[in-house]
Amino acid sequence: VNLSRKDYERKKNKFLVKIHEWVKAHGGGTIIPFSAEVESELQGVEDADKEQWQKDNGVTTALPKIITTAFSAVHLIYFFTAGPDEVKAWCIRKGYKAPQAAGAIHTDFERGFICAEVMSFDDLKELGSEQAVKAAGKYKQQGKEYVMED
Repeated sequence: VNLSRKDYERKKNKFLVKIHEWVKAHGGGTIIPFSAEVESELQGVEDADKEQWQKDNGVTTALPKIITTAFSAVHLIYFFTAGPDEVKAWCIRKGYKAPQAAGAIHTDFERGFICAEVMSFDDLKELGSEQAVKAAGKYKQQGKEYVMED
């Protein structure tokens, strides 16, 4: 629901309750209040300054929530591949097994799939490096039946 900047800052709008009731009565769903005006202004701010801009203006971008909610609604997840020079996110359908996910990168990878080397982002973030994840026993090789996780 697009709100005026004023309503977004106040986190109130006279129509939100009615919209929520209507959505609930018609099958339910998630309502995400946002302000196109705020999002547009934020796009003009340098990446390094965005967090401070949001604090200074008393607002938070709604884009991450919009994106994750949209991904969930259409049953998509993402996974990362990483090498020495590049980290890349790949989008796949929820429920894909490792070979299908490999096919999102290149069809030859799906045909020749042997195993996936997997670690969770949370483990990597907590432990700090791939080597530390391996040392903690949280780096796994998964076979063709492994269902990919977000």
